[in-house]
Amino acid sequence: MTTTELEQSASVPHAKPAPSRKTFGGVRIYDHVVLWFGVFLMMAPLVVAFTTSSFDHVLIHRQGMQFGWGDQFSQTYSTVLNQQGGFTGEVTGWLMTQNSFILGIGFAVGKIVISMLAAYAIVYFRFPFATLAFWIIFMTLLLPLEVRILPSYEVVQQLGLLNTYTGLILPLIASATGTFFFRQFFKSVPNELLEAARIDGANAWRFLIDILVPLSKTMMAAIFIIMFVVGWNQYLWPTLMTTDETYFTLVRGIKQVMQNMIGADIPKYNEALAMAMLAMIPPVAVILIFQRMFIKGLVEQEK
Repeated sequence: MTTTELEQSASVPHAKPAPSRKTFGGVRIYDHVVLWFGVFLMMAPLVVAFTTSSFDHVLIHRQGMQFGWGDQFSQTYSTVLNQQGGFTGEVTGWLMTQNSFILGIGFAVGKIVISMLAAYAIVYFRFPFATLAFWIIFMTLLLPLEVRILPSYEVVQQLGLLNTYTGLILPLIASATGTFFFRQFFKSVPNELLEAARIDGANAWRFLIDILVPLSKTMMAAIFIIMFVVGWNQYLWPTLMTTDETYFTLVRGIKQVMQNMIGADIPKYNEALAMAMLAMIPPVAVILIFQRMFIKGLVEQEK
């Protein structure tokens, strides 16, 4: 750069930096105020429900929800988990929690297996109308469970699967959402991997097990979390499929507690709220433990 150019560049005033929002320790205060406000809106009802569960149900019936801390906490949660109840007098909170786990895990694992196999066939096998078959599967998203619940119930009844874990899980595991995610994932896998597998003599099954499944671990984790939460929170389907109390889930147990208003009896609000709090723990724990894999599975593009 010549002397003249240096003088010209020196004469040009430097642009002032744009004013930034007020920060505290390098963090914008406004963003955190909005964030904490959102946290308060979402957590306040849960905190009130948790504290109210520690009070006696008669006091809750008279005075409504409570913000303080009662003296019935240990007794309420011990009763919910261990006391035998129901029409048969054999149902406990632990049994309903076990049934919810079986439904949630079976629901999630079944959807992953079926969705992966369907997407694998659509992407890697050449058969007529493969694209049409995918869009027919995808269109089932327009038919929620409530729309097809009567024919589904009739099929399960004809097969003799009422009051069984198979009847709870099997009719729900077909998943258009999971098929869509796996299809998009498999289409992004480089074709060179398929060609290399063919050169090494791998058949279709070995290519799926040895290559696609390891690549799909984060996607499988993301779908597992979503489907586990959906399966755990199922209420309508277990209500129709089970008349035997030994197959009741924890979510349905909340409704059973609230059906105790007969004559002068007062519903045990504290037990219902305690059961609701317990029903939240497994889904929240799964999300907190696998949140990194969940996010990575939804946004990862590079293989």
